[in-house]
Amino acid sequence: MPGPVRPPLAAGFRLSGDYWLDRSMTPVTPVQPIPDPGTGLTAYPHEVLAVVLSVRQGRLSVLLWRRARAPGRGRWSLPGGGVQPDERLRTAITRHLATKVDVREIAHLEQLATHSDPARDPRMRVLATAYLALVPSDASPGLPADTAWHAVDELPPTAFDHHFFVETGRDRLRAKLSYSNIGFALVPGEFTMPELRIVVSGALGHDVSQTNLSRVLERRGTVEPTGRLLPSGARGGRPAKVYRFASRELTVTDPFAVFRPPEA
Repeated sequence: MPGPVRPPLAAGFRLSGDYWLDRSMTPVTPVQPIPDPGTGLTAYPHEVLAVVLSVRQGRLSVLLWRRARAPGRGRWSLPGGGVQPDERLRTAITRHLATKVDVREIAHLEQLATHSDPARDPRMRVLATAYLALVPSDASPGLPADTAWHAVDELPPTAFDHHFFVETGRDRLRAKLSYSNIGFALVPGEFTMPELRIVVSGALGHDVSQTNLSRVLERRGTVEPTGRLLPSGARGGRPAKVYRFASRELTVTDPFAVFRPPEA
């Protein structure tokens, strides 16, 4: 059976034998790209990357894999890879993510940023477009041995400019938590208010008052009670109300709101 159809390579590059697993390109003799005489446009390789964020053990974390080849051997990278000639960027990142995480676990996906620094990749000029992907805290996707969650505020040494993409994704998420309902992508389908507070606090990187969080979200109509109650624990107390997000599609709920960290 014939193998997969592989996209044409930029001049001066060949694929290493395990490119489809390692996403590495090996330089041969670099050739200066020449503009197309008909359009005047110059073609460059384009890769897609995913900033996959999730609250793990109370901390906002990003999914990274350890590179096995140079450049950046041993450093941690965002999952991703090349874009085929007939692919849209979103289709390409979904395909690459499927090799690292069960894409059914991804609750939200949006385009994040494009980096075009000619020197971002030492092999040749490579354009990179990153997507922000969010995974609920209760999801347990099976991960390859070279892939792990890392706290966004304590990143290991990363390859290329990937730490800038992570910082952008972190900041985008934290901003949207204030003015939108994006929290739906970080929590299970149903949750108690204490559970939501833990996830939101972890995502923001600072503690959030449960009373204020509940009041703000209910006033906006962002969350709604399911009508269910969780039984009291061993220490007694009132049964906890179970909530859900009113919508699991991204919606701006208050364009001027900000969740501020507590004053020191």
